[in-house]
Amino acid sequence: MSQTDAKSPELFLRNLWYFALHSQALKQDRLVHKTILGEPIVFGRAPDGEAFALRDLCPHRGVPLSKGQMIDGTVECPYHGWRFKPSGQCAMIPSLVGEEGVEPSKIHVRKYPLAEKNGLIWVYMPEDATAAVQEPVPALPLTASARPTLIEAQKFPCAIDHAVVGLMDPAHGPFVHKAWWWRSAKSIHAKAKKYAPSHLGFTMVTHKPSSNSTLYKLLGGDRTTEISFQLPGIRVEHIKAGRNEVVGLTTCTPLTADETEVTQTFFWNIPWITPFKPIAQHVARVFLGQDRNMVTLQQEGLKFNPRLMLIQDADVPAMWYHRLKKEWAEATATKRPFVNPVTETTLRWRS
Repeated sequence: MSQTDAKSPELFLRNLWYFALHSQALKQDRLVHKTILGEPIVFGRAPDGEAFALRDLCPHRGVPLSKGQMIDGTVECPYHGWRFKPSGQCAMIPSLVGEEGVEPSKIHVRKYPLAEKNGLIWVYMPEDATAAVQEPVPALPLTASARPTLIEAQKFPCAIDHAVVGLMDPAHGPFVHKAWWWRSAKSIHAKAKKYAPSHLGFTMVTHKPSSNSTLYKLLGGDRTTEISFQLPGIRVEHIKAGRNEVVGLTTCTPLTADETEVTQTFFWNIPWITPFKPIAQHVARVFLGQDRNMVTLQQEGLKFNPRLMLIQDADVPAMWYHRLKKEWAEATATKRPFVNPVTETTLRWRS
């Protein structure tokens, strides 16, 4: 049995990639603001289409650059027209007459490393502005041409820890997600799943989907699924049924210390699902909303700062998450290699 202290301060992990936006949300000549890890960021696209991200504050008077506009491939501040290149370098200060001794090219706005792949935009959040990228972009079991087929995002009124632990919890399904098309309390039965350590996390190795998960059965064929988790809050479920494949990506992006954006992005190669996409979208919205409602309810109890209990074996993934997070924070602080604390094992629970 383990306990966690609700009074512990929220710790944002650094030197990691966080999901930021879907490619379709970042149009050419448009600016998009987003707060990630409490930092204001403006996203845009350079003339060549490459995405970029800058600190969303003009160094002149602190006005959000996202309230300005893209002009000639630069971001123009709406206050005094200062312009910044996608690199963050100042390209123009309109008020200068040439006698001030101010050289715009020496003024910079912080630039964040970005990666865009499979219709997903990731932002790297280093421990300081000068730190180099040290981690590869999260690897997904997708072909180079794969693009999202369904997207559902909701903001959870909680710290990232509660969002992550709630979504990886293997025992809440029959109670939080009660539905004829999913599970019910009457369908609870004993399960045993093998787990193994994987990059920055752990994997529930390939197995047959639970017999009380009705939606899986619609795929037909000889179904298997593999579920992996990696820091900072990335869950990937890869379902196979013959030639049919579904990849479900769930990302938890901390916006602030007490608000987390949870995004579910699905990829599939099954043509017959497309006509039913509105139904699938509704199911995804309801399913994620049920998790959000429970986390919102949880906040009522957390106001009293209770010590929280974790039990074997159903809560072991949650324990691993806290250990992984602690190890990453310590490794980053001491500049030493990360050592995965997860070991290969079989977990058993009823759900």
